[in-house]
Amino acid sequence: MAKKRDHKALEITALYEISKILGSSLNLRANLRGVLRVRSEYLDMKRGTVALRAGGDVNIISAFGMTTEEVKKGKYKLGEGVIGTVAKHGSPIVIPNVGDEPLFLNKTGARKKVSKENMAFLCVPIKFKNETLGVLSVDRLFGERTASFEEDLRLMKIISSLIAYSIKLYNELEKEREEFNEVKAKLTRQLKGRYRVENIIGDSDRMQEVFESIHSVAPARTTVILRGESGTGKELVAKAIHFMSPRAKDPFLKFNCASIPEGLLESELFGHEKGAFTGATGMRKGRFELADKGTIFLDEIGDLPVNLQPKILRVLQEREFERVGGERTIKVDVRLVAATSRDLEELVSKGKFREDLYYRLNVVPVVLPPLRERREDIPLLAEHFLGRFNKENNKQVTIAEEALNAFISYDWPGNVRELENTIERLVVMTRNKTIRPTDLPISIKNKGLQLRAAVSVAGKLPDMVEGVEKDRIIAALEGSGWVQAKAARALGLTPRQIGYKIAKYGISRKS
Repeated sequence: MAKKRDHKALEITALYEISKILGSSLNLRANLRGVLRVRSEYLDMKRGTVALRAGGDVNIISAFGMTTEEVKKGKYKLGEGVIGTVAKHGSPIVIPNVGDEPLFLNKTGARKKVSKENMAFLCVPIKFKNETLGVLSVDRLFGERTASFEEDLRLMKIISSLIAYSIKLYNELEKEREEFNEVKAKLTRQLKGRYRVENIIGDSDRMQEVFESIHSVAPARTTVILRGESGTGKELVAKAIHFMSPRAKDPFLKFNCASIPEGLLESELFGHEKGAFTGATGMRKGRFELADKGTIFLDEIGDLPVNLQPKILRVLQEREFERVGGERTIKVDVRLVAATSRDLEELVSKGKFREDLYYRLNVVPVVLPPLRERREDIPLLAEHFLGRFNKENNKQVTIAEEALNAFISYDWPGNVRELENTIERLVVMTRNKTIRPTDLPISIKNKGLQLRAAVSVAGKLPDMVEGVEKDRIIAALEGSGWVQAKAARALGLTPRQIGYKIAKYGISRKS
């Protein structure tokens, strides 16, 4: 009676340990090995396997008391041998003496010397509701038995039901993981297509130079700084650099240095440990850590407080940092793309921006021109935004030539963002199918009136754009004493560009 009580106590302990193992991780094979190990240690069931169905096959995926090579041999067809038969019919089989049973195939070769007197083989299906997922089997030594085969089967059925729930959960999680990876891959492809250079709009010479720079720097890991006024598309260029780089499948994180209070900036960028400050109830990773293997885009880096600049410099140079309140040094592989609309050189001269950080950031500068310096792109941009907002609002609004002329003459202090917002407002608010000069905001309307006074309305749009560009080049040349390099700087062009345009328009001092 005492032995029976001891065996029951061992069963309860074994089941408790098995349930803990199955809930300990998502590594199914490791969990199943742990279950078989516990079963052997507590219940005198020495050699065991778990085999799972896959179509018309049944394969051993985890075993205890067998070598890796023996496990690899454990492959059965449905209905083949004891394991295949149990998997096919979903009913348990007990073989009292494996040496006397022809159905027992010993395909793994694990039982090289099978005794006819002291080894039984028990095999039960692993079932979830009415679905047979696989087979749980065990070799049972019965030299000194303390339990009957019926008790063994009862216990194995309990264990198999625990395994079945674990397998079903694992399969569901695997299915969700596959679906997630498919969605992630699809989104990555879409984002990569959306943020290619080809999808950044601009045919002007200035934008062609920007595109050349993006193509050059994207494959490298070097730091890039984007210079330009607000609204010129710096974030779009940063995303293009990331999605055209080898890091495209890894994270792209954006952080605006001017949008977070100074006291929270360090924690946001580098993370913090639990208890680092009031309210830090748990460990939190910062943006640099989350962007590991990918790209971090620091917008408005000119607004970064001086006390944080050394930590940014350290990340750029050493690729390491510590969380706020932490002592462990964290290594990261992050590419930095920075952007600013401020005059960094002036900030350096005033001591508001570290000179060493400035030079470390300024490895590859890319200057994005304001919209007023690439007016020939305005019709393309206007057409793009008009198409998008027509689709979003289920409209078919067009822009009259006179209104488009006013767009071209306007200076757009808010750059592309202002043009985008203006067209969205016009599409939403207009009651007509055509946007006319009378529909425009007053600031643009006034510029349009000035243009119509200076240029014939009957003129063709390309001619008008060229006329404006030619007049500005002549004015710059006259203002610089006809020194082409000086005029180019005033217009934001390179000497090569202004030379090309002077030849294109036949501009000469004499004429």
